[in-house]
Amino acid sequence: MKNIWINAGELSGDMQAAALLTALREREPDIAAVGMGGPHLALAGQKNLFRVESLSVMGIAEVFTALPRALRMLGEIKRELARLRPDAVVLVDAPEFNFRVAKIAHGLGIPVYYFIPPKIWAWRTGRVRFLQQYVKRLFCILPFEPAFYAKHGVAVDYVGNPLVDMVNWPELSKLSPVPGRIGLMPGSRRKEVEALLPAFGKAARILLDQGRDLSFHCLRAPNMPEEKLRALWPADVPVTFDAPENRYAAMRSCMCMLAASGTATLETALAGVPTVVSYRVAPLSALVGRWLIKVKWVSLTNLIMGRELFPELLQEHATGEAMAAQLAAWLDVPAQLEGVRSRLDELRRRCGEPGSAARAAENLLEAMKKNE
Repeated sequence: MKNIWINAGELSGDMQAAALLTALREREPDIAAVGMGGPHLALAGQKNLFRVESLSVMGIAEVFTALPRALRMLGEIKRELARLRPDAVVLVDAPEFNFRVAKIAHGLGIPVYYFIPPKIWAWRTGRVRFLQQYVKRLFCILPFEPAFYAKHGVAVDYVGNPLVDMVNWPELSKLSPVPGRIGLMPGSRRKEVEALLPAFGKAARILLDQGRDLSFHCLRAPNMPEEKLRALWPADVPVTFDAPENRYAAMRSCMCMLAASGTATLETALAGVPTVVSYRVAPLSALVGRWLIKVKWVSLTNLIMGRELFPELLQEHATGEAMAAQLAAWLDVPAQLEGVRSRLDELRRRCGEPGSAARAAENLLEAMKKNE
C-alpha cells in the first residue's frame, strides 16, 4: 500500500489537491494520504494532521507575523514525517511554507513532488535553483509554465488546470445570469476580507444610490463565518450570503463580480463571469512586491490571456469609488460585458481539456514508480 503526504498551504490549494487525491484513489484504491489540508482534502480521504486554516496568510508582513506559529508547525511536521516515512511528499502551491517542508522531506530521504508549483516566473526567479535541488518533478497547471521550468532544467509535466473540471462549463453554460445580480468574493483569508469587503460594500452603496436595480450576493469561503462578513458589510445595504456548496452556480448567476485576486478570479473566468479584480496587502508587502514582481498583471486570467481582460484595482486603487465606476461602465454598456464573456471562450481553450487531475495522478504514480 502506498502512503503519501499531501501538504496544501491554503484553501484554494486544498480544493485542487482534493481533486488530485480523488484521482489517485480511483487508480490505487488502497493509497493512504496524510498531511496538511482543509475540508476538501478531508472529504477526499486525507487524514489531516495539520489544518490549512492555521496558515492562511498572504503578503510579506502578514507572513512575518505568522512566523512563530509556522515554525512550530514545521517542527511538528518534521517529527511526523520522520515517524511515518511516507513514500512521497506532494506539495501544493504555498512556497513560503512548502519550500521548508520540501527541505525537511529531502533531508529525510523522502521523494518530493510539486503539484501547482510556485509562481517563481512572477517574482524571485532565483528560487528555481531550490526546485532543482529538492524537488524531483513538477506538475504544472498554467499553459505558460512548462517552457519557463524546462528552460531552467527542471523536470516538468503540464497537466492542464483542475479548475476546468471543477467549474464544469458544459453544465454552467446552461445557466443564464440573473439581471442586476452582482457577485462578491472578498477572499478566504481574514486580512484580505477585512481589507476588501468594506470597499465592496461602499461600491454597492454608490451603485444603489445611482438608482440602479441591483442585488448583491457574497460567496463566502468555507472557513469564513457569515457573521464575520456581516460585521464588515454596511448595515443599510442589502446583501445575500450564498453557501459555499453552490459556489460555481452562484458565480454563473451573476452579471459581473468583484473578487479578491487569486485562484477565485480564474474560477470566475472559467464560469464566464466578467470580474473586477482587487487586492490590498500591508504597505510593507506592497513595497517589496513592487520591487520584486516581474509580471504585468496579478490576475491569472490576464496572465493567461496576455492582456488586461479583467480590470485590476490594487492597493490604493482598490477603493469603493473605483470599483463602482468600473462596474457602472460595464452595466451601462452591455456590449462591453458581452465582449468580455466572449473572450473567456479562448481562456477556457488555453486552460486545456477536462481531466487535469487524472493526468496529474497518472504522471505522479508513474514518477513514483520510476523514482524520477
